[in-house]
Amino acid sequence: QVQLVESGGGLVQAGGSRRLSCAASGIIFSINDMGWYRQAPGKQRELVATITRGGSTNYTDSVKGRFTISRDNAKNTVYLQMNSLKPEDTAVYYCNAQLREAFTTKYLERWGQGTLVTVSS
Repeated sequence: QVQLVESGGGLVQAGGSRRLSCAASGIIFSINDMGWYRQAPGKQRELVATITRGGSTNYTDSVKGRFTISRDNAKNTVYLQMNSLKPEDTAVYYCNAQLREAFTTKYLERWGQGTLVTVSS
């Protein structure tokens, strides 16, 4: 069974930095797009950033210039470097991947369990 496991969440002061990691485990044939989403209390889940297998990136406007998404294809891992954090960045951050498990023919969407990032003012 393929799993996405996030790490790196926690409490950070405004203006600080945090790096999230998400590793896909299991017997994986290939991973296409990977991304990070977040859900703040009382709000819907929103896209934060995505990255293609080739390294092309996309960011929501509110994090441009502050967050950087990257990936290590050899390790099936995606990262989110978050700088200049603001209280409004407080949310549960979820990892997402479009992946194909070994011995299957379709790419399916997988989600991690989420990791909480709290930014104090």
